Amino acid sequence: MTGYNRQKAMVVGITGASGSIYGVKLVRTLLEIGYDVHLVISNAGWRVIKEELGWNVADRARLIEEQFGGYTGACIYHPINDIGASIASGSYLVEGMIIMPCSMGTLSAIANGASDNLLARAADVMMKEARPLVLVPRETPLHAIHLENMLKLARLGVRMIPAMPAFYFGPTSIDDLVAFLVGKVLDNLRIEHALFTRWGDHNEQAGE
Repeated sequence: MTGYNRQKAMVVGITGASGSIYGVKLVRTLLEIGYDVHLVISNAGWRVIKEELGWNVADRARLIEEQFGGYTGACIYHPINDIGASIASGSYLVEGMIIMPCSMGTLSAIANGASDNLLARAADVMMKEARPLVLVPRETPLHAIHLENMLKLARLGVRMIPAMPAFYFGPTSIDDLVAFLVGKVLDNLRIEHALFTRWGDHNEQAGE
């Protein structure tokens, strides 16, 4: 299918910030609800995946199939240096892009228009085509340059959703906290999900 009849699709980036589990959960959730996911992982992102999740990243194509195959949607992996990939062009239609987690280095590259790899280029495409771009920064503490770059992008319409999980819904596991943050990202893009109990629903259930 071509043009505006294309299967719903989203670009997802995973960088070298701590929290690769967030990006993995996001990709799986989008695939499960029927999105095709164009996945880009930075070199540092692969290293963090190996260290935090214990995955064998030597055979990346095989790993992508093992971890993200068999869902309703398809996962299309693009190497970080493939600057000629489909998602590097504004003529290729996707609904938006999410970078989760987003390192300060990637955030800086986007804020300053340094499209020297596919991840930064795809983000630049989202901005120039006025498509949704969501960044999930994961760093602490934040210094003035970090904050200035976030403010610069926010003023351009980029959505900032820092990796700040909530506790009002009574999480009992790390998975609950991860699902909450992924759900907040999907909420921001108006994508339906059932990843966490909402505040109003939480109160109603408590009163039953």
